Amino acid sequence: MRARKKRNRITQGPAAERSTFAQQVRQGLLDPQQKQLPCQYFYDTVGSALYDAICQLPEYGLWRADCRLLERHAHELAHRFGDRLAVAELGSGTGRKTRLLLERLVARARVTYFPIDLSAPALVQCRRHLADLVGLHITPVQQTYLDGLRRIVRACRDRRLLVLFLGSTIGNLGREESQRFLAAVRRLLRPGDGFLLSADLVKPRAALVAAYDDPLGVTAAFNRNLLARINRELGANFPLGSFRHLVRYNESERRIEMYLQARRNLEVRVPAARLRVRFRRGETICTEHCHKYRTDELQAMGTQAGFAVAAQWLDGEWPFAQTLLIVP
Repeated sequence: MRARKKRNRITQGPAAERSTFAQQVRQGLLDPQQKQLPCQYFYDTVGSALYDAICQLPEYGLWRADCRLLERHAHELAHRFGDRLAVAELGSGTGRKTRLLLERLVARARVTYFPIDLSAPALVQCRRHLADLVGLHITPVQQTYLDGLRRIVRACRDRRLLVLFLGSTIGNLGREESQRFLAAVRRLLRPGDGFLLSADLVKPRAALVAAYDDPLGVTAAFNRNLLARINRELGANFPLGSFRHLVRYNESERRIEMYLQARRNLEVRVPAARLRVRFRRGETICTEHCHKYRTDELQAMGTQAGFAVAAQWLDGEWPFAQTLLIVP
């Protein structure tokens, strides 16, 4: 059921979004150690469509593994959290995967669902995709994870809260950063609240590289669309064909690293960021880090953050884990 009280919707104006985007692009491209761009800006309308295509690729098993675990354990989650439940999802995207869980939850009782995402188009699609679920009240939240969650916790004092962090998004954070993030989430939650953490596990290098550098070039298009978005929204003049998609696996850090590499010397202007930036041939822009985990490491992270580990579920086809953490 669609949310009717528009005043409950937490949003950020287009001008403020564009200003923040420009500021972060400027800061990242001026980094003296490694030019970089924030990976959260992958997901405009085009980027979200490309990511949906990536999820169908045989090489990219993360998405399907997450779906299988949600389907397999949705009834257990519904039983554990009872009738008075609100669900908040960090980085909800279009909500396609989350529907597998929400269908089970609304079969028991009415549920309020708060999708949190910086992408306004993704939140619109999420609302449309879930609008037919009877008993589901949807309140989109266009904010950062912690800011959005802080507002939601205050609005759900009379209900238990289940926070979802699916798709191995935790892997985009550095290991120390991810530990601090879990601790920050824990401080916001109350006894009995839950946090369902999905994470991709360590696997052979060949399988990991193929998942981020598919032979059809869909992930390459997804990566270069970040430059196309800067062109569209910030007036830049990145020549897309002059950057190639580059993927490396960093063994010591247990992470995939995704880059855009300049094929030639060039200069790019980004007017909205008041920026001119030069690239040497072979120079890279880091666009994403995707850390891979061990199962015991995920449990230890939850415990160190102040949670109790209630369950951990593993997929049998693609090494992937969902860890259910509970506030004691």
